[in-house]
Amino acid sequence: MELVERILPGRMKIPLGGCHPELAWRRACQYTDTMFPTSDLSRSWSVSEVNAYLKGLMEADANLQNLWVEGEISNLSRPASGHLYFTLKDSSSSIRCVMWKNRAQTVSFVLQDGVAVTAHGGLSVYEQRGQYQLYVDALRPKGEGALFQEFQRLKTQLEEEGLFDPERKRPIPSWPKRVGVVTSASGAAYQDMEKTLYRRYPLVEILLEPTSVQGENAPGEIVQALRRLYEIKPDLILIGRGGGSIEDLWAFNDEGVARTLAESPVPVISGVGHETDFTITDFVADLRAPTPTAAAELAVPDQIELRLAIGELEKRLARAASGMIAEQRLKSENLALQIERLSPLGDINNGRQRVDELFGRTGRGIEGYLKIARESCLAFQSRLASLNPEAILQRGYAILTGEDGSTIYQVGQTNSGDKLQVRVSDGLFEVIVS
Repeated sequence: MELVERILPGRMKIPLGGCHPELAWRRACQYTDTMFPTSDLSRSWSVSEVNAYLKGLMEADANLQNLWVEGEISNLSRPASGHLYFTLKDSSSSIRCVMWKNRAQTVSFVLQDGVAVTAHGGLSVYEQRGQYQLYVDALRPKGEGALFQEFQRLKTQLEEEGLFDPERKRPIPSWPKRVGVVTSASGAAYQDMEKTLYRRYPLVEILLEPTSVQGENAPGEIVQALRRLYEIKPDLILIGRGGGSIEDLWAFNDEGVARTLAESPVPVISGVGHETDFTITDFVADLRAPTPTAAAELAVPDQIELRLAIGELEKRLARAASGMIAEQRLKSENLALQIERLSPLGDINNGRQRVDELFGRTGRGIEGYLKIARESCLAFQSRLASLNPEAILQRGYAILTGEDGSTIYQVGQTNSGDKLQVRVSDGLFEVIVS
């Protein structure tokens, strides 16, 4: 469209785009008559006046209000408002873009960093910042940008090699004592992770391996940081950084970083960028978190939840113990009753009484037997005493024995001149038969 210029009498010369001459006239009059009269051109302008003037120029130019701009999306942001904020860039330049919610809802393809698009809209100035930007009302895919193509190529390759397989994913330890962290020591991401880890689980020991997280040296530094942690072998490793453009996050799409991460001897949680950002690191890690802070939350238990859980367990344990004690007491009482019913004490007592009776009867029997035996002994003793030769001798009798020691009972047993021994009560003497 042919460029139109109008010279307003007594006013400054304003270049206008190929818009309708009448519209250009009205816009020019608006800004030259009311804001910048000829008599006041030498005064100092306020920042707001300059931004408003440039905004008017852009919005008055039909060419700038009906633009199709090709570029690769970067720095895509999706706030809760539903609006889209992103940057369109090519190899040497970039422009900020805004797409309001009602227009963003019409986008029918996946929108993410690295996607090449053609955007339609108009240029204007965001006056508060003095920043010109493209207000997009339509987007259509143009094809994938170079970085996105490389991302897809490496993703496909590593996926085919099995580095993303669910079977490789290891469970995150429930009570990690030492957590390794790979990120920039000066970045907000580490500050957030450190604060979150200590807030949730003060017992944890953080092992920071500082590294660059963007730039051409970042991939090599990340690999070395990981290998140092592999030698220490903590319970868990966190790797991440804050948000940024696809170029800022590119170190986490590096093949060397991905393969080193796959060699980790311990589970790894990645927290790179924002929720909408995905990197190769996210796919290789055992668990992906949407942000570094979320990664720290997933890494350790919450002490508040632990205290509540312990308190609940104590209550459950007390209830269980009380129940068990009551149950055992009831069992003990039942057993005591059974023991009492089955106890041999009654039989023992009966047996003891019977034994006592038997002892009594036996004692009495023995005493009777002994009495009888004693009486018999006395009778035998009396008879023995009466039959005792000595007793007979004491009564005046004597016992005669021949020389051969035989007892002489009859006279015919002796001859005249035989020597006989005579036993009397107090001794012996000899006699000769005449």
